[in-house]
Amino acid sequence: MFRLRVKIFYVYILISFMLSVYLFYLISKYSVEKFINYQRHVKSSKFQDRPRMPQIVGHYVGIGSIGNISKDFMNTNNFAPVPGVGENGDPVVVQAKDLLKMQQLFQINRYNLLASDRVALNRSLPDVRKPKCLAKDYPSKLPTTSIIIVFHNEAWSVLLRTVWSVIIRSPRHLLKEILLVDDASDRSFLKVELESYVQKLPVATSLLRLNKREGLVAARLMGARVATGDTLTFLDAHCECSPGWLEPLLARVQENPKKVVCPVIDIISDDNFSYIKSFEFHWGAFNWQMHFRWYTLSDEELAERRKDTTLPFHTPVMAGGLFTMDRKYFFEIGSYDEHLKIWGGDNLEMSFRIWQCGGEIEIAPCSHVGHLFRKSSPYTFPGGVSGILNENLARVALVWMDDWSKFFFKFNKGTEEFKSLNVSTRVALKKQMNCKSFDWYLRRVWPQNFFPAPNKFFGRVQPIDLSTFDYQEYITLMKKINLVVKHLNPELKWKFLIKYLSENVKKIGDAMKVAKHSSYCLQKPKSNSVINQPFGQSFLKKCSLLINIFDEEFVIDDHGRIMSDEGVCLDSFRKTSVDGEQLVEGPKKAKMVTCGSNKPGQRWVYETDTYHIRNINSDDCLERGMTLMKDDSESRFEVFLNPCDVRNELQKWMLFPVAWK
Repeated sequence: MFRLRVKIFYVYILISFMLSVYLFYLISKYSVEKFINYQRHVKSSKFQDRPRMPQIVGHYVGIGSIGNISKDFMNTNNFAPVPGVGENGDPVVVQAKDLLKMQQLFQINRYNLLASDRVALNRSLPDVRKPKCLAKDYPSKLPTTSIIIVFHNEAWSVLLRTVWSVIIRSPRHLLKEILLVDDASDRSFLKVELESYVQKLPVATSLLRLNKREGLVAARLMGARVATGDTLTFLDAHCECSPGWLEPLLARVQENPKKVVCPVIDIISDDNFSYIKSFEFHWGAFNWQMHFRWYTLSDEELAERRKDTTLPFHTPVMAGGLFTMDRKYFFEIGSYDEHLKIWGGDNLEMSFRIWQCGGEIEIAPCSHVGHLFRKSSPYTFPGGVSGILNENLARVALVWMDDWSKFFFKFNKGTEEFKSLNVSTRVALKKQMNCKSFDWYLRRVWPQNFFPAPNKFFGRVQPIDLSTFDYQEYITLMKKINLVVKHLNPELKWKFLIKYLSENVKKIGDAMKVAKHSSYCLQKPKSNSVINQPFGQSFLKKCSLLINIFDEEFVIDDHGRIMSDEGVCLDSFRKTSVDGEQLVEGPKKAKMVTCGSNKPGQRWVYETDTYHIRNINSDDCLERGMTLMKDDSESRFEVFLNPCDVRNELQKWMLFPVAWK
């Protein structure tokens, strides 16, 4: 009996210890999340100190398994608000005893549904506007708006918190109506129960339904066609409008009906439903795969913002979920392409069309709307995710991107089958409205872009190894070019060099094939796990046998910026360390960081007589490391900067042009 008691005692001690460790982990995780959210909040108010990195927002990342959840479980509405929970946008803390249920519910909508169901539908939010925005006056008479919210199997608490945030934070005389459009939801609580609820709302609210799953575009068009407001305001079904959100949007549309105006999109945490202020001075654009990204404003734009932080600013692309535009103009300019299916590409299509056909897209920094961002999507796509997204993007490219559509099809696998889509009706619309070219769009709307162009180099950056390969064709060409460019300034030198390389793409490529050329290539860094963007030390890796691999392709403009996808540029930095009381400088290394027009470390020149890539700021040259490193089963060299030396074979490089269309 004594031994049994001892065993029970030890088991009890072990269980207690394990529970203590688990609770400590949960508390630590929550504390870290809260600290990170606080840091984001603090940094967002000082845009000059914000890390200048692009951000991914609203990108589809796939479907996860929902496990063995019964249909009854998924159809249950567990909304049961707890007084004070989540008020002022604070995070919801879930007790350890509810963690299992929280995990089960999380799988349904890919956010913490248990936390959401404990937060009131009309919870308070912080006023995150800058003081100058609070002091701003708007016209007493503004256009009315119809709020259009599309949903598909959204949670009760999330959907109706979106609705109530509109009602309680919008001047009542400006709200013409709220239109809820159901894209064929099958949750039982979104049927009769929802119909009964919306009839009691203090603002005229209509519930429209699609008979089958048709997607975002079809649902929004249904709402727009029955709307009666002067303007249309589109919101996603998982948003919360913050104080003063509506007037800045309507005021800009009133000034110019051809303006489409977006709010600053803040973050609602999918883990704890806290409201996190976002950095205000981002604009939307896209990468080489035509995936939407947020990028920091250009240096010139940021300087302009410092004069008046309340001024709206242009954005090349809108996120697409949240915006206001004149109702008549919406239809005049072609509404939506009805052939876009389910989800994806609609924001690019509308952005290109508005800009190229005479309109403008702006972000109003005095308008803030929170959006619930998920790490993965709970939605099924009839026909498959990649197929639908590729087809949608192919339609956009074929209609609006001119020669750059060839670039999209050439470098994006899985899109070739959609080259022959029938887009005649949209092309006719483009011609009828006398819309401008995509070249005009890149030059005038987004001049900071990192896309290939006739006046830019596109291709690989590779070290020359004369002991292994025959580069005679390339060397002969450089000698010819050098006769022309040797006395020119860097910008003119680049102009001539880009021209000559572009004209000799096939010649150089064929020569390298004959020489069985398979050297190392400069690579875009892997995405950083924290910011989910390519960033960090530059390196060389064995070139692929194909030439349509984005990671080893670069664009060089006549300013000498060596750019890659996602708007990152080759830069130089010196690592320092502390030895006792002395600061010790390490070697200069090359890294990829966010491009900037006024960053001297990002300007390079190619010396056609020595094959050096020289940094104009430091006057050092790019140099391949001597040691071949093994990392993740890949062999690679680091890239450094050292004083230029014509005798140093590790400092010799070639620019290998690749045809991009």
